Amino acid sequence: MINIILAENHHTVRNTLKNLLEKDADLKIVADTACGNELLNLLKTGCIADILLVNINKLDIEGLSLIKLIKQQYPHLSIIMLSVIDNEEFIIAFFKEGISAYLFKNIEPLELKFAIKHVHSGQRYICSEFSLSLLDKLTRLSKQEKDKNLKHNFSSREIEILHLIADGFTNQEISNKLFISKRTIEGYRQNLIQKIKVKNTAALVKYAFLNGILNEQRSSL
Repeated sequence: MINIILAENHHTVRNTLKNLLEKDADLKIVADTACGNELLNLLKTGCIADILLVNINKLDIEGLSLIKLIKQQYPHLSIIMLSVIDNEEFIIAFFKEGISAYLFKNIEPLELKFAIKHVHSGQRYICSEFSLSLLDKLTRLSKQEKDKNLKHNFSSREIEILHLIADGFTNQEISNKLFISKRTIEGYRQNLIQKIKVKNTAALVKYAFLNGILNEQRSSL
């Protein structure tokens, strides 16, 4: 049996959750509350539970402070948050304070029950909707990085030379550093200018800065 404390200030939502969860023979709501102070009093008076299911955004105590306090005093209690907020920094902050799961309030009943049982087994969980949004974001970032690389298509040697040009070295100085002829360096410089279709070296360096090319690692050659 998984014992649950439910903290939700909206009476109808709280009752809906209670009715839903108690239809599962493995789950039991041992207490429910509408405010943070009452929740803390429940815990202080010895209310024993395995999981706290809480809508942190609607309680009377600032969410992060409440979670931190509960985890300090009741480290055994696993906390599952219900929320409508999909901000990554917000969610990460709560995981850092010790929550075990983060769920959107529109979560499907089957996933909610799965999340509770998954957390009770000692695991952490993020609802599928948010996981998919993160996957979409990573996919977009990966595509943008790929597109950026395709955009200039510079070799590692060209990027090395571009770094040296941006550092202000002359063709002769770059030639001495890389042990290749000055004429070859001149050819590289002209190739770089032609690849991105700019007029001169100053425009080449400006383009490289603006497009993050100079953040790329230099060749070890």
